[in-house]
Amino acid sequence: MIIGIDEAGRGCIIGPMVVCAAAINPLDEYRLKELGVRDSKKLTPRQRERIYGKICRLCRYTAVKVHAEEINALMEKCSLNEIEAMKVAQAIDKLGIGGATAYVDSPDNVPSKFAQRIRKYLKTPVEIVSANKADDKYVIVGAASIIAKVTRDREVEKIKEIVGFDFNSGYTSDPITQSYISKRSQYPQLEPYLRKKWSTLKAEKQKKLVEFE
Repeated sequence: MIIGIDEAGRGCIIGPMVVCAAAINPLDEYRLKELGVRDSKKLTPRQRERIYGKICRLCRYTAVKVHAEEINALMEKCSLNEIEAMKVAQAIDKLGIGGATAYVDSPDNVPSKFAQRIRKYLKTPVEIVSANKADDKYVIVGAASIIAKVTRDREVEKIKEIVGFDFNSGYTSDPITQSYISKRSQYPQLEPYLRKKWSTLKAEKQKKLVEFE
């Protein structure tokens, strides 16, 4: 078996980060290619939704949701890269497929460093192949990225229903999201879903969406 791991929502200011691990027999990987699987950012929301169910039927997968309150607590003592490594290990362990090769999209500029982070928390014996832009290089990572993205988008829609308004994507580069964040005192219902350690909440310089994705 081969496993692909990717996340969605790492850099958002509202809502969860979702880490997905998806596994498939390498002999069946061509079927993902036939579906048009690729990095989720290169697909429209409609395209992602259209193939999401088909990917889930082809792959064994698990999606770990890391909600804002947990991220806030963990960031008191850990970097975001360390948190992601913890959750990647958790997703692999939940799959429970020993002896597989796991391809991971690395947020660290030095991919081997991210692999080392993961191994500190990993219980399942797998070979880790950590690479930058792995969602472009490996189809199975693209599949994981689609599952993670669709799962996060659905979580964001649930939050919108709870808070009673549409803050759009939840990323700091998003003008609609920005407008709600800049008036956060008027929207206390958002507080449980905010990343409190983000510099945007401290009126510091905002980053572009591409830096987060």
